[in-house]
Amino acid sequence: MSAPGRVLVLGGTGFVGRSLCERLQRAGWTVRVPTRRLRHGQALQPLPTLELAQADVHDEAALRRLLAGCDAVVNLVAILHGRPAAFERVHVALPQRLAAAMAATGVRRLVHISALGVGPGAPSNYLRSKTDGEAALSAAGLDLTLIRPSVIFGADDRFLNVFAHLQALAPVVPLAGSTARFQPVWVEDVAAAVLAALQQRSSIGQVVEAAGPGIYTLADLMRLAGRWSGHERPVLPLPDALGRLQAGLMALAPGEPLMSADNLDSMKVPNVASGTLPGLAALGITPAALEAVAPLYLGQRPGRQRFDGFRAHARRD
Repeated sequence: MSAPGRVLVLGGTGFVGRSLCERLQRAGWTVRVPTRRLRHGQALQPLPTLELAQADVHDEAALRRLLAGCDAVVNLVAILHGRPAAFERVHVALPQRLAAAMAATGVRRLVHISALGVGPGAPSNYLRSKTDGEAALSAAGLDLTLIRPSVIFGADDRFLNVFAHLQALAPVVPLAGSTARFQPVWVEDVAAAVLAALQQRSSIGQVVEAAGPGIYTLADLMRLAGRWSGHERPVLPLPDALGRLQAGLMALAPGEPLMSADNLDSMKVPNVASGTLPGLAALGITPAALEAVAPLYLGQRPGRQRFDGFRAHARRD
């Protein structure tokens, strides 16, 4: 077991990062979280042993400064949408810069969040860039643990909440990629896995698949989100050509798209555990079932609250 020290969490202000930082703080770690704008880290400010630092993590000199005095790093930075150059910058160039900065400062311990479905010949820019990022870190000689989650759900997710909001507004839901398979994992189980990996030196060199106990199609998940939020609608599966047209139209809407052509390409690979690599049980975690968690937060958005996700998505009040 490794004793708590100081950990640098890249992406600490995000969905997984907020849960992780709270767990790290409770476990006795001192946490440093960089952010481009300090206001993005307001939710973390009550944590007494957390330090927010205004910095650009894509700048190697900034990374070296951030690493000063740290014992470990967690990299949560990722994007789901963007042009190929954006995926390259976030999923490949950043890990390369991080590895170089860690070598320069002597920090060796890294837990890196990747994704299920990575591998040679992956069909999407997202998965190919994640594959290349893993390779860059694996070649750097670090004390590395790779965690590959399936799609992550939780009270603040942009996944089941979006599905529920769509059904609050539409009488029927046209759905691309309806037969794609997922093994959703609770955000708190992913955070617990990262903490456990940091604390267990036996996890160094491991690739851990973080997946929940159940496998669902995308259509299943859409229907469940509607049912648990109180407004289940009929789901209309779309053939691939129409699905790509739908994704193209979504890309024209303001804010981050709900679906992209690259997402559809990613869904060609089942987003489920392989069964050949260690799972959460290897870190002492029994993952929560979707049915035990999601109804508790999807059923708590009456009235105007059901539109909050769309306002945030469009970045307007």
